[in-house]
Amino acid sequence: ALEGTGSPPAVYEQCVTRELTMDDGAAIAAVRGGDADAFGVIVERYQAVAFRVAYLIVRDAAAAEDVCQEGFIRAYRQLGRFRSGEPFRPWLLRIVTNLALNDVRARGRRRGLFARLAPVEERVAPGPAAAVEAQQRLPLLLQAIEELPKDDQVVLYLRHFLDLPEREIAAAIGKRPGTVKSRLSRARGRLRDVVETHYPSLVPVGAESEVGDD
Repeated sequence: ALEGTGSPPAVYEQCVTRELTMDDGAAIAAVRGGDADAFGVIVERYQAVAFRVAYLIVRDAAAAEDVCQEGFIRAYRQLGRFRSGEPFRPWLLRIVTNLALNDVRARGRRRGLFARLAPVEERVAPGPAAAVEAQQRLPLLLQAIEELPKDDQVVLYLRHFLDLPEREIAAAIGKRPGTVKSRLSRARGRLRDVVETHYPSLVPVGAESEVGDD
């Protein structure tokens, strides 16, 4: 734990009043130097993506907010373990991902993801007709993903819903980039099998367009 830097919950909840001109390295150095307010810069910068990661895994907005807050608190307390010079976002997302997976295991949740996930995505719609079609297809696609093993779900969500590069996925789940590539390939293959067997209505418009290879 960092000493002399105030209460982590208070740091999480505070309003960021300074302009976000401080980069991650400077903010982390400031926190380590005793400026607890500097952690607000980190929270402001990454709270949206941290929430999306948590939400995709736990499937519940309130639970995702709890996971997200706990993730920032743990990141604050464990900041001494963060290696300076490395990117901060993957390190933070690994903490959030692990907490979210622990939450799912503890609660035994196996509920499906429904269309309320759509606002969490930040994709550019190609046009009104395509947007309507994608919105109609999304619940089925999410149900298909829900039938996969949890590890497959996580890598698909991180890659295709959050658009994280493979190197950041690797850091988030604690695996090597080569392992992420092979996991993504297997997950896509399993998803194609599920779609073709249980959700054939997705096939004519190209299920691979949603989760296909890069």
